[in-house]
Amino acid sequence: MQLTGLITIAAALTSAVIAPVSAVPATSSTNAALSITLGSTMTTANHYGAPIPPWKKGAKPGWYYGDHPEHLDIFKFFLPHLKDSLICKLLDLLPFCLHCPKPHAPPPPPPPQYPPPSPPPPSDGWKQTFSDLTAATQADGYLTYGLVDTVDDCKAMCSSVQGCVFINTYHDVNGKDGSPLLTCSLYTACQGPETAINAGGQSQPDGSINYITNSDGFCYAGY
Repeated sequence: MQLTGLITIAAALTSAVIAPVSAVPATSSTNAALSITLGSTMTTANHYGAPIPPWKKGAKPGWYYGDHPEHLDIFKFFLPHLKDSLICKLLDLLPFCLHCPKPHAPPPPPPPQYPPPSPPPPSDGWKQTFSDLTAATQADGYLTYGLVDTVDDCKAMCSSVQGCVFINTYHDVNGKDGSPLLTCSLYTACQGPETAINAGGQSQPDGSINYITNSDGFCYAGY
């Protein structure tokens, strides 16, 4: 057999061996790396990505649940967006990790009554325990904390974390790299204004001092 024929056969065999490897989508390795990261951080033992509570030095939020992921660009660390479909699908495959809140369908309207009764006061099952304080909750029973757009987003997060019955939302001014997002911290027991003692005062990398505004507490009904 001529040398050129051998070279042609060798090239064909090499292509056959290499082709399956090169055909693997690049996203597969990316998804695998992301899954490993989520699986090692978003666990109960790691307080779902926020092992250091927000009143201690070095604390970082563990997640973001909201509709404005562009606000995450200022952070210099990975912050899972819990409305991102890929992240939510990967978390659903990890049984011991935090799962994204699931949207709830509105209840069906009640049958008509004659005469129609007066409407009951609106209630979503939460009772406010304090409002508009300049200090955040610092108490036992800390579960995790992250960032949200609204108080309702924080309530939805609490509903997706086992054992959560209390939320504290507030603005941590100078404490989140200038982020406009609300901090959302979750607890296993209801809290009142007496445990809202974290007034900030922690120095930041840029030399600024953080402080707390618009601190609200909500306890789930029955606790």
